[in-house]
Amino acid sequence: MASPITPLVGPVLFLDDVREGLLHLSALFIAARGYELPPIVLAESEVHAMVLAEYDQATIWRARFALPADRTSVYAWDGESYEVAGDLTGDVRLAYVSCNGEEIADMEREGSERNAMWTRLRENYQTSPFALLLHGGDQVYADEITLGHELSHDWPDRRPSDPSPLALADLRHHLREGFLARYAAIYAAPELAWLAARVPSLMQWDDHDICDGWGSLHRRFTDSKVGQTLFSVARESFLVFQQASREDDLPSRFADPSGRHLGWNIGAPSLRILAPDLRSERTRNQIMGSGGWAMMEAEASCETEGHTLLMSSVPLLGPRLSLLETLMVAIPRMQKYEDDLRDQWQSRAHREEWRRMLKLVIQIARRDGHDLTAISGEIHLAARAVMDMGGGLHLNQLVASGIAHRAPPRAWARFLGTLASLGEDPLSGHPIRIKTLPGQSSRYTAERNYLLLERSSGNWSARWDLEASGMTAPLALSQF
Repeated sequence: MASPITPLVGPVLFLDDVREGLLHLSALFIAARGYELPPIVLAESEVHAMVLAEYDQATIWRARFALPADRTSVYAWDGESYEVAGDLTGDVRLAYVSCNGEEIADMEREGSERNAMWTRLRENYQTSPFALLLHGGDQVYADEITLGHELSHDWPDRRPSDPSPLALADLRHHLREGFLARYAAIYAAPELAWLAARVPSLMQWDDHDICDGWGSLHRRFTDSKVGQTLFSVARESFLVFQQASREDDLPSRFADPSGRHLGWNIGAPSLRILAPDLRSERTRNQIMGSGGWAMMEAEASCETEGHTLLMSSVPLLGPRLSLLETLMVAIPRMQKYEDDLRDQWQSRAHREEWRRMLKLVIQIARRDGHDLTAISGEIHLAARAVMDMGGGLHLNQLVASGIAHRAPPRAWARFLGTLASLGEDPLSGHPIRIKTLPGQSSRYTAERNYLLLERSSGNWSARWDLEASGMTAPLALSQF
């Protein structure tokens, strides 16, 4: 993928909220400095964009407008019309993606190979449109943006002891420009750009949107001046490029207007999409802080009809990873992978938090027999799991990862499947089982993939599109 800033990238649509029968949208544009941006044209008005952020060679613009939430509608920009299939009231299709990149040399990958599954997703949309595009984390892989600056080139292996304010300001500039280049390249890719202009996105972040293992690294790295500068710039970039927002104007779907954590929820007819922030407050010993837990407890006490989709950027249900952690700690050459396991809910370090989250999920489901499905990415495999919640209720966990990240070796998928065969029951009486995808013989499928979620006559089902195996049969989300 080419990295220079193109004269214009966009529109990229984001869903700010659903209120009073309307989709409240933001359209993001990345333009060369000095470019005069045409307005968004609606049926009875025009909407002019405002400047969201400035960079050396680019200006980021954002236009906010509304379209009906009960039918397909159209907006126009720069002489082209864009149809938005925004009906959330009856039968509806949603798409879910994660892991849009790789840790090393992602910017240099050949576009048609990198974006092959984006091409498939676009073709699927053209056959039968979907209303929303959910992004479950690692929308960019920012691991390499620390390269090329003396303060961060070898971070976290080398930590400058006391960098000057001037040096940190220069680092901040270097990192901002690096994030811009990555986001601009990703959004300019034609396979994604076509969809992004027509399907509103909802995004949550994960570690690679900051750096590999953020929050699971030792505090001496993340709390250092270089580490805090990196997090600050990554957070600003996340707000600008993944939310079309900034510190002082978060969309109303965010639970905390101050942005201490970046969890959000969307309410539509018989549908709630709930996305807690598993990174902003994360440390080696906690996944969420007080703000994130307050949001989840408030949501657990809400009366909600229909179905809740819980976006957990790392899988909420999984195998007994504590056994693998013990093995890695005992083998010195494997210890470099400890942070990857500590990222997971199933880590020994987070077991009590995991139990707390699962209890909240059960509370949500038991209020009125409410349907709830967890959807996740992160592991570069396709998978599903089921937890018995008692009273005839079951929690489905659907994992779709990644849309662009190449799959790990099949031997790793088989190893995880063997580990999963041992079972897991963090809550007594609520066993977790890793199940196969429809048509697959192994518990974990090592193919690039994305997920489709469909509501037909009030019933939800899911299908994975697997790069080699193709589209799975529908999985009814009440099935176990």
